Amino acid sequence: MAAVTTPRVVSGMRPTGKLHLGHLMGALQNWTTLQEQYDCFYFVADWHALTSHYADTADIVPSALDNVADWIGAGLDPEKSTFFVQSMVPEHAELFLLLQMVTPIPWLERVPTYKEQIEQLTDRDLGSIGFLGYPLLQTADVIIYNANFVPVGEDQVPHLELSREVVRRFTNFYGELFVEPQALLTPTPRLPGLDNRKMSKSYNNTIDLSDDAEAVKQKVRQMYTDPKRVRADIPGTVEGNPVFIYHDAFNTNRDEVEDLKARYRAGKVGDVEVKTKLAAAVNQMLDPIRERRAAALARPGYLREVLVEGSRRARAEAQATMARVRAAVGLQY
Repeated sequence: MAAVTTPRVVSGMRPTGKLHLGHLMGALQNWTTLQEQYDCFYFVADWHALTSHYADTADIVPSALDNVADWIGAGLDPEKSTFFVQSMVPEHAELFLLLQMVTPIPWLERVPTYKEQIEQLTDRDLGSIGFLGYPLLQTADVIIYNANFVPVGEDQVPHLELSREVVRRFTNFYGELFVEPQALLTPTPRLPGLDNRKMSKSYNNTIDLSDDAEAVKQKVRQMYTDPKRVRADIPGTVEGNPVFIYHDAFNTNRDEVEDLKARYRAGKVGDVEVKTKLAAAVNQMLDPIRERRAAALARPGYLREVLVEGSRRARAEAQATMARVRAAVGLQY
């Protein structure tokens, strides 16, 4: 097994549309911190996008490039981390195939998010082998690089436990070839959507990282607040109120936030003031992200160059792993 001196982290993101504040809070801020401590491999999970978006693939590549601009905007540095495209490293698919040979189907069917998404995404036909197998493809994505850690929220822990079980089963047949990846639990405060439903591109209830200042103001004005508060002089509820959840997440002026909460509870501030100050706080947070994103997009071909070079580095690692795996499985001619 290849020695990895600095502990390695692997994570990916599906290019299925614009990235929003939920992605920033749930992944990108953490990825940026991790790149200072670990050898980080971050990838565009385009094959994973196909598991649910196979019927219309036109937006996958444009979304991939746009997403990577957001990664850089959020502070990720391709000089510190390896950015690559999953489909540009075909060894992922080879390892995925070999893992299928030893993985019982019931192991995949019991993954909680499998049944949840089948029930929730009723507008798509998800009865495919690809969708059933996506946690196994995730396993290949991680173990092909001998990743020590995978940053996950609590809802993704079952996926990683499946990966660990698959590694142990493969080891029983062919010997010790892979590192068992450990969960790097990330505290991910859940942001509601602007309408207080789950934040989702399909609900059109997100603030995107690429939104300009005026778009942010318009979206914040439309945010759901306390529905019982029909006038500004009626005491309002702060707890569970999306506007204040966003203030807690993005407004760095803590005195202002506490003052707004106190006056809101007392019926001494209107929604207009609360939302105006929230929009200002969100825009202040997004300004440096927009600046770095714009600089990346202003360089013709830069994002493609980053992904091609990162994919070349990633593939060299994956090829070395697969040479060992083929030898262990007995597929050398």
